[in-house]
Amino acid sequence: MRGGWRKTHQEEEEESAFVSMTDMTVSFLIIVMILLAFFATQVSSDDTVPRERFDRVQMLLQDARDELDEAQQKIERLQQELREAQRREEDLLQQIAEKDREIEQLRRQIERLEATIRRLQLRDPLEAYLTRSAEARLEILENIRARLAVDFPDLAVEISNENDALRFRGEGLFATGQSVLAPRPLLIVQTISERLDEILPCYTFGPSTAWEEGCNPAGAVVEAVQIEGHTDSTGVEVSNLRLSTDRANATFIAMRTHTPDLIDHLNTRGQPVLSVAGYGQMRSIASNDTDEGRAQNRRIDLRIIMHTPSQTQEIERILARLRGEEDTP
Repeated sequence: MRGGWRKTHQEEEEESAFVSMTDMTVSFLIIVMILLAFFATQVSSDDTVPRERFDRVQMLLQDARDELDEAQQKIERLQQELREAQRREEDLLQQIAEKDREIEQLRRQIERLEATIRRLQLRDPLEAYLTRSAEARLEILENIRARLAVDFPDLAVEISNENDALRFRGEGLFATGQSVLAPRPLLIVQTISERLDEILPCYTFGPSTAWEEGCNPAGAVVEAVQIEGHTDSTGVEVSNLRLSTDRANATFIAMRTHTPDLIDHLNTRGQPVLSVAGYGQMRSIASNDTDEGRAQNRRIDLRIIMHTPSQTQEIERILARLRGEEDTP
């Protein structure tokens, strides 16, 4: 408030000085015009004035008028500049107020984050690690989904309610009752294999491991990337089980054929993380009593399973292995 009062007071003093100088100039010119008019009235009609002196007086009078006009124009320009400066000042004050609001929002956000950090620090280290691993899994799924959205804008891909799998409708990859990938679904599956091959090195062991804190600060490890086939309840249960397994196998073979190095990504036990499972109609996610529900159940899931240490000491061993300080068994 005190700084604002000083600024306002200073502006008032400058404006007062400006007005005083202007008034003085105008007053001086008015006095000159009055004197000229007075001298003109003192000249008798019988008196004669040399033409040269008369012309000089006329010139002085015109010069005084011109100077008065210029002074008035200058005053108008200065007043306009003053109004524009005041508008700019109002805009700047508004911008400052908006920045103050943004700073306050950021301050509250920082406080919330600090509170979260304090809660995590108070947690059991094993519980905190498992929480961060679950968050890392969701980031992997969202990353793959986002990249697929760029490659195939019309492809419907959703993340499971448990945040552990990507779901592809069965009709999107396979024709009804079939386990052979058509050209476009094959391209989709091949692209998925490429995206996995780009992401997994930061979360797995093996010859292609490339862990760094920037891509995986939690030190989370993928235990398995499971290709799961599912069907609805239409038909014979055994046939549905076989169909779901065939579809999962077809997806696995297409991914491995296109990206051979995909099986080089290993889990904590030195096994390839890529695996296959067929569940037939046993793991429905919607009711099989409606067409819509059955359509949801006919699907391929790409499920990511994270490694879950049983003891706190294991966390340090995992991090050491990711850093290359301990060999993978």
